[in-house]
Amino acid sequence: MKRFLACLLLPLFVGGAAIAGWPAAGAAAPAANAGSAKGSAAKKGEKTPLAPAPTTTANAPTPAAQPIETEARNAFIVDMKTGAVLLDKGADERIAPASMSKMMFYYTVFTYLKAGKASLTDMLPVSEKAWRTGGSKMFVPLGGRVSIEDLLRGVIVDSGNDACIVLAEGLAGSEEAFVEQENELAKKIGLTGSHFANVTGLPDPNHYMTARDLAILAKHIITDFPEYYKFESEKEFTYNGIKQGNRNPLLYKDLGADGLKTGHTEEAGYCLTASAVRDNHRIIMVLAGMPTMKSRITESEKLLEWAFREFGGYTLFKAGDTVDEAEVWLGKEAKVPLTVTSDAVVVIPRRTRKEMKVTVDYDRPIKAPVAKGQTVGKLVVSVPGMAPTEFPLVAAADVDRLGAMGRVGAALSYLVFGSHH
Repeated sequence: MKRFLACLLLPLFVGGAAIAGWPAAGAAAPAANAGSAKGSAAKKGEKTPLAPAPTTTANAPTPAAQPIETEARNAFIVDMKTGAVLLDKGADERIAPASMSKMMFYYTVFTYLKAGKASLTDMLPVSEKAWRTGGSKMFVPLGGRVSIEDLLRGVIVDSGNDACIVLAEGLAGSEEAFVEQENELAKKIGLTGSHFANVTGLPDPNHYMTARDLAILAKHIITDFPEYYKFESEKEFTYNGIKQGNRNPLLYKDLGADGLKTGHTEEAGYCLTASAVRDNHRIIMVLAGMPTMKSRITESEKLLEWAFREFGGYTLFKAGDTVDEAEVWLGKEAKVPLTVTSDAVVVIPRRTRKEMKVTVDYDRPIKAPVAKGQTVGKLVVSVPGMAPTEFPLVAAADVDRLGAMGRVGAALSYLVFGSHH
């Protein structure tokens, strides 16, 4: 039997934390040794505070916020801290990502820099292949040498295909070798629906991603390389006397947006992966397949405002707070406090807050010995229209096992009085 916790919910947004990948589509949250008998309710007036990245399914159904339509063929909006899915329209369909796939390219370049295999001041030569590459260009000079920092700006701000080729050849020896590294790294960071055939995003049947993968990649860029993410917010870049503006339309409005990538080809339509933060609450938004540049501007602004307006972050417990007290079988202490190891925060539609249910789920009684930090169950948060969010429950203290005589006494007590201790 599950018991509900009476919680005083405090509104809070949490953003910018470095978390691992969100669970893949359909992934179940860890069971955390949960069983049929459950814990007890929190005491009245008990402190109910903050929260980390809960374990939640990443393909949760679109929640019960005010419904919204979009011209985008594919749309995926997710809260970066918790992984709560705010909008899912074909998030796992393969799409032509166009220049949005350059995010995987420069993420790979960032790994070179972090590993000390290259530095921003290194100068790389411009080959004829790079110089002749079509599409968006940084306009690198044939036979010249360009710094990695300028090349990165040329990729991120100008979406320069020529800059991508210079970097790929200079760091890996060839575009093909660099693409191999991209595909290997993509697997490591959990991009299960992506494959790269080039470094530019130019059309190729073997070059594809999913909206969910783009969001996961965006989160990794933001959290793994904050020192380079700053390039994303630059509105313009001048190189070789040519000034070009950033194609991300959200950067030019006071919406909290601070980066990531646009894309466009005839097959892909107009696309955008963007991130924005307000009051420490960061969301990531992926839109693909919009019919015009104007619709990319209007749809991205509309959906960003909708996400911040309709969803709120709520604090349940701070790390170390007592969530419940569990009975212990054959322990030197009758009970052990249970807690969460990091703050428990959920992001849910604001209008479903009153319908939120918070339960504890664990086998009762817990068998001694119990080690501090041992996972014994889970805290489960449910609201209509969203997949449950789960946080591991751990023991907050050690409880040793009774000695032989004590165990005999406890067993007799149970037989006579029906008490566990």
